[in-house]
Amino acid sequence: MFFYLYAYKAQDAGKGWKNAIVTWYKEFKKSIYFRKLFLLAFVASMILFRTLLNRTLWMNPLSNVMGGWGIWKMVNGEQKLTTECIENVIMMIPFTSIVMWTFREKVCKNWKKILWQSGMISFVFSIVIEMLQLLLRLGTFQLSDIFYNTVGGVVGGFIYYAVMKTRRMFSR
Repeated sequence: MFFYLYAYKAQDAGKGWKNAIVTWYKEFKKSIYFRKLFLLAFVASMILFRTLLNRTLWMNPLSNVMGGWGIWKMVNGEQKLTTECIENVIMMIPFTSIVMWTFREKVCKNWKKILWQSGMISFVFSIVIEMLQLLLRLGTFQLSDIFYNTVGGVVGGFIYYAVMKTRRMFSR
């Protein structure tokens, strides 16, 4: 967020750390858009922490490209419950909802276009995450992760649409 201030409030934030912190605080109090961007940056950093920074190195990141498509996995001949697919869906719901809310002026009001845009945002973000996992050898590249993240993004877009529609209905 300091880089945002250096780009848009360079005359105030570009005069040392103390002025940058004071400018950040004033902008946070004054601007709802800045608070939305801060929340979006926070959620995106939590997703990146979970998917990239909190991982161990893998020798072969392409060892399980198809990934797990269900909630059950066979381990040593025994069926075990796994929540990876549910976690991937849940992880993207707040991200796409906050992206749509932050850039509300640029988002269409049509529910089909909202779902399309949220799906595309989450799909591209998922591709970036999976490619970084592949290139940095952190975790494994999995197509199932891309699918479930995209589903979570569409659900997040639907939740955004439902909240905005309800809000417009009650504001009349």
